[in-house]
Amino acid sequence: MQLDDSDGALDSWARFCALSGELVGGAGDLSVGPRLAPVVADLCARGLATLVRDYFLHNLEETFRNNAVRMFWQKFHPYSSSSAVERIKFCVQESWPEDVLSAALEDICLEKSYQEKCVLVLAHALQSYEEKAQNRKLKAVECSSSLMPRYQLMVSSVLLTTLPLSFPEILNVYFKKKLEELNTMVDASDENDQLVSHELFGQSNVSAWDSKMDIDSQEKVISESCTLVKNIGKVVRDFRCLGFTSMTEDSYSSAIIWLLKSKVYELAGDDYRIPVLGSVKKWIQVVPLQFLHALLTYLGDSVDYDSGLSGLKSPLASRPSSFPGIGVPSQALLRWHMRLEYFAYETLQDLRIGKLFEIIVDYPESSPAIEDLKQCLEYTGQHSKLVDSFISSLRYRLLTAGASTNDILHQYVSTIKALRSIDPTGVFLEAVGEPIRDYLRGRKDTIKCIVTMLTDGSGGNTSGGNAGDNLLEELNRDAENQENADYDDHTNIDEKQAWLNSESWEPDPVEADPLKGSRSRRKIDILGLMVSIIGSKDQLVNEYRVMLAEKLLSKSDFDIDSDIRTLELLKIHFGESSMQKCEIMLNDLIDSKRTNSNIKTSLLNAPGTVAGQEEAEISHDVLDATIISSNFWPPIQTEDLAVPASVDKLLSNFAQRFHQIKTPRKLLWKKNLGTVKLELQFEDRSMQFTVVPVQAAIIMRFQEKPSWTSKALATEIGIPVDSLNRRIGFWTSKGVLTESVGPDADDHIFTIVDSMSDVNKNSIVNESCEAFQMNEDEGESSVASVEEQLKKEMTVYEKFIIGMLTNFGNMTLDKIHNTLKMFCAEPSYDKSLQQLQSFLSGLVSDEKLEMRDGLYLLKK
Repeated sequence: MQLDDSDGALDSWARFCALSGELVGGAGDLSVGPRLAPVVADLCARGLATLVRDYFLHNLEETFRNNAVRMFWQKFHPYSSSSAVERIKFCVQESWPEDVLSAALEDICLEKSYQEKCVLVLAHALQSYEEKAQNRKLKAVECSSSLMPRYQLMVSSVLLTTLPLSFPEILNVYFKKKLEELNTMVDASDENDQLVSHELFGQSNVSAWDSKMDIDSQEKVISESCTLVKNIGKVVRDFRCLGFTSMTEDSYSSAIIWLLKSKVYELAGDDYRIPVLGSVKKWIQVVPLQFLHALLTYLGDSVDYDSGLSGLKSPLASRPSSFPGIGVPSQALLRWHMRLEYFAYETLQDLRIGKLFEIIVDYPESSPAIEDLKQCLEYTGQHSKLVDSFISSLRYRLLTAGASTNDILHQYVSTIKALRSIDPTGVFLEAVGEPIRDYLRGRKDTIKCIVTMLTDGSGGNTSGGNAGDNLLEELNRDAENQENADYDDHTNIDEKQAWLNSESWEPDPVEADPLKGSRSRRKIDILGLMVSIIGSKDQLVNEYRVMLAEKLLSKSDFDIDSDIRTLELLKIHFGESSMQKCEIMLNDLIDSKRTNSNIKTSLLNAPGTVAGQEEAEISHDVLDATIISSNFWPPIQTEDLAVPASVDKLLSNFAQRFHQIKTPRKLLWKKNLGTVKLELQFEDRSMQFTVVPVQAAIIMRFQEKPSWTSKALATEIGIPVDSLNRRIGFWTSKGVLTESVGPDADDHIFTIVDSMSDVNKNSIVNESCEAFQMNEDEGESSVASVEEQLKKEMTVYEKFIIGMLTNFGNMTLDKIHNTLKMFCAEPSYDKSLQQLQSFLSGLVSDEKLEMRDGLYLLKK
C-alpha cells in the first residue's frame, strides 16, 4: 500500500510506528497510551485500521519471538541436546524439571502479561475511534474485538512452531513425579494415622467404599497435598494461557494412566489367591480422582452433574453416588472416573490373561484371580482376547511332546472348572477346549490316563475335595449341584420372576455354536467332555474293565469297597448295562472270599486233614483263591508253569473241595497269576518277600539242590530260558542267588547264598538289576490290554481289507469303514472309525499296507 503524504498520512504513520516501538520494544512504556490514541484515530479515519492492527501484532510477534520465546526454550536446551543416558540423569534429579519449568513459565508469562497490556492499549484506542465513528454514523472497520484473540493465537503459534521434540517428554516427567509424590503422601498419611490403609491400598475383597471410612483423615490427606495440587494447577493454568491446553491435558492424563497401571501391577503381582480389583477401584477414588477434583476445581473446570450441560453426559452413566471427600462428582470427574475404571479393568484383565495358564494350574486356590478376571471381562467384553491368548499358551506350553498325558488331562479339567466360572454358558470353553481334545486324541495312552484319573483316589483330586476322593466322586457332586440348580430354575419360579427373566434375556455370543442351545451349554458335564476326547463311552468302559481286572487280580486280600463305590458312580454316568461285566467281576471277588472261607472250614473239619497236611507240608490256611467267571473277564494272559509238588497238591485239594461244594463247576488254575508271600531262612539271616508265582517257583526249586543251570531250571519249571533269566534276576539282585558262567556260554549256573559274607560284592550291579527287573515286571500284564484285544478282534477283518484294496487299488479310511459296515455280516462289523484307524496303523507298521496322502494301499 502506498500512502499519499499530501494530507499528512505518512507523518501519522511514522508517529504510530515510533510510539509502537516505545510501547512494545525496549523497556516498554505504557504511558504512551494517551499519545497513541489520536494517532490511531487519525490512521483509522484514513481507512488504515487493518494495517494498524496487523503492524502492531507483527511488532508484538517479533518482540515475543526474539526475547521471551528464545529464552524460554533455552532453559530446556541442556535436556533436549543430551543423549538418552544423560536424559536419565536429568530425570533422577529430585528438583528437575520442576525448577526449570517454574522459572521458564514465570519469565514468559511476565512478558506475555505485559504484551497483553499493550494489546489492551491499542484495543482501547481502536474502540474509542469505533465508538466515535458510530456516533457520527461513519463507516469504520471493527478491529478492537478481534485484537486479543488474534494475539492469543499468535502466541500459541509462535511457541508451537518452535517447540523442541523433547518438550512433551519433559512435561510427562514433571507430571509423573508430581503424581508419585502425591501418592507417596497419601500412603504415608495412611500409615502414620493408622487408617484403613489395608483396605485402601492392601488386598481387600470388598467392592464398595466402606461407610466407616474416616472422612476427617481423608480431608487431612487433601489438605496436606493442597500445596502440591496448587503448584500443579498453576503450571497447568500457565500452559493453558500459552496455548498448550491439549498438550498439557495429554501429559497429565498419560501420567495418571501410567501411575494407575503401575498400581495395578503392584497389587496384582504373582499372588493369585487374593482379589485385587476392589483395592484398585478404591485407590482410584483416593489418589487420581482426589487429585483431578482438586485440579479441576482450581482451574474452574468443575461443573455440577445437574447443571445445564447434563445433556452431554454419557448415556451409560446413571446418577453417580457421592465420592469420599468429594461429594457428588462433576461431569468431568465422572467421565474421568469411568475412563480410569475402564483402564484399570482392561489392565488387570490383560495381566490375568497373560498369566491364565499359571492361574489355572493353581486352581481352585487361584479362584480370586479368576473372579477378578470374570468381572473385568464383563466390563470390557474382550472375551476373544482371552480365547486367542490362552489357546496360544496351551499350544506353546502344554500341547507338546514333553508334557505327559496325565498333566495335560489335569490341566484340561482345571481349565473346564475355571472357564465355567468365567463363562457359565460354556461358549468360550468350546473354543479353548477343542485344541486340547484334538491333541489328546493323537496320544495312545489318553484312555488309560482318563480312566486312571477318574478312579485313582490320589491322581484325580489333587486340588480340592475330600482326601481319598477320586475325580469321579468330585464330578458326581458337581453334577448334583448343577442338577439342583436346573431344578430350581424350573420349579422355584413364579410368573413375575419368569417375566423378569425374559426381560433380562441376552442372546448367546457370536462365538457360540448354533447347534447347541443355551440350556445345554449351562450344564457343562466334565465327564462328558472327557468322554468326547475318546469318542465313545464303550472305549472308556473297556479300558476301565481291563484296569479293574488288573487291580483285582493283583490284590492279596478281598478289600474292594473303594472299587464298588467307583463302579456305582460310573453306573450313574454310563448306565448299568454298560457296567454289568464289571459288576460281575466285583461279585466274583465277594464270592471268592465266601468260597475260600467255606472250603477252608470244610478241609479243616474233614477226616484225615492232618495227615494230608503233613504230606503236603503246606497248610490250606495260606491259600486264598480268586475265583473268576472267565466269560465276563477280559482275556487273561496265560503262561505254563510247573509249581513244586507240595503246592500242586495244595491246589488239587482246594479244587477238589470246590468241585464238591459247587458241583458241577470246576476250577482251572492260572498258576502264573497271583502273589506269593515267602520267608527264606538261611544260616545267618531270615528274609521275607512278596513275589509273583514264577519267582516263587524258581526259588523253591533250590530247596531240592543248592545249584541249578539256567537250562535245567527252565526245563524243571516249564518256562523258556530267556524268561527264566529275566525273572531270576530278582533273586540275584537281592543277594539270594549268585550267578556264574557254566560250561556253556549260554547256560549260566545259579547258586543259593547261605552266608552274607559275599552278598555285597556286586552291590552296584545288583541294584541296577533290581531296578530293571521291577520295570520288566511292571511291563508284564496279567490281562490283555484293550489294544491287544482290539487287534485280535480286528484280525478277522484283515482279509476283507486286503481284498478291498486288491480290487479298488487304494481307499480312504472312511470308505474302508463304510464298506466293512455294509458288507461284513459274519462276523458283524461294529467297530468305530478310531478303532479301524488304529488297526490299519498296525498293518502299516507290519508293512502289509502303506499310506499315501490319506489313502491306504497294499505294500508292494
